[in-house]
Amino acid sequence: MKIADKTERFASDRLKAIALLTCLVFVTFFSGCTDWKKKYESQLAVSKNLEGLLLRERTEKSQLAQQSQEVIDELQRQIAELNRTPAEATGFGPGYDVSFDPSAGTITVTLPNTILFSSGQATLKKATSRELDHIESVLRQKYSNNRVDVVGHTDTDPIKKSKWRDNWQLSSERALAVVGYLMKRGIPEERIRAVGCGPARPVASNSTSSGKAKNRRVEIVVYVR
Repeated sequence: MKIADKTERFASDRLKAIALLTCLVFVTFFSGCTDWKKKYESQLAVSKNLEGLLLRERTEKSQLAQQSQEVIDELQRQIAELNRTPAEATGFGPGYDVSFDPSAGTITVTLPNTILFSSGQATLKKATSRELDHIESVLRQKYSNNRVDVVGHTDTDPIKKSKWRDNWQLSSERALAVVGYLMKRGIPEERIRAVGCGPARPVASNSTSSGKAKNRRVEIVVYVR
């Protein structure tokens, strides 16, 4: 074979090799671009998912913090409410003997008979209007839909010098007098009733004068449940 032919063939083989390498480079390049694009899109999707999870976590933490603060505020309010006296918490205010019975669901305002009545009498004293007017105002504003009992009580001393048959009748007449007063001030008759208990429910011993004074009383019982 001539040298010229060998040279020409070598050049042709070289061009073929270069062309093949070029094709391989292009194929590799475009294949790599395709893989890189897929990887990029995959990583972008992962990034967006992580951002969504982070945002949701922040939102949940914010909501949890808000709920926790609301719980704390409510507990503080309840503690403050418990620290108040029954008279303040129920709205009757200081200066009144007020008790709350959770089991019965009742608020009881106790008025001694010395404020309301003279001994052996069932006619209200004129000076009692201030106390009863205040109680009627609280009943109307805060307990307008609640049932109310007015309960009369006496000590165990028997009736001697008054017109009443016994302590039961006296306690009932006194309860009726208070009910009549409150009804005239606007308490509906269907929400209020008079109850006479005589000496049956003492709160102190009837063996002492101070105990008897405590037992002679009228209770205004508000049913809050």
